[in-house]
Amino acid sequence: MTTETPPTPEDTRLRLRVVFGTDAMLGPGKADLLEAIRDRGSISAAGRAMGMSYKRAWSLVEAMNAAFRAPLVASSRGGARGGGASLTETGERVLSHYRRLEAQAAEAGAAEIDALRGLLLDMSGET
Repeated sequence: MTTETPPTPEDTRLRLRVVFGTDAMLGPGKADLLEAIRDRGSISAAGRAMGMSYKRAWSLVEAMNAAFRAPLVASSRGGARGGGASLTETGERVLSHYRRLEAQAAEAGAAEIDALRGLLLDMSGET
């Protein structure tokens, strides 16, 4: 028998994905990757921090850069001075808009999220 307790409001979260047509999307994983690149200054370090390969992180960056009018991430190759990556102005704006949209959706849906959480099975084993 499991002794898990029901999820608390802190354990419950809304995951939002914006789908643009059939070829492009922006969701929590890509937003987290953008934040990690911004905070670490490197695609490889961001990927490591998120538990993904450099190849996967670079693939996601390429997809995002191709989907928007201007690149979201600027990168430079390694060498004597080392490489790195940073968010462009467009990247900062896209990340900011996405995070605000997430917050607005969570606020607007809070009552429905609470109602759904209230209907979950109590997995604590208590009756």
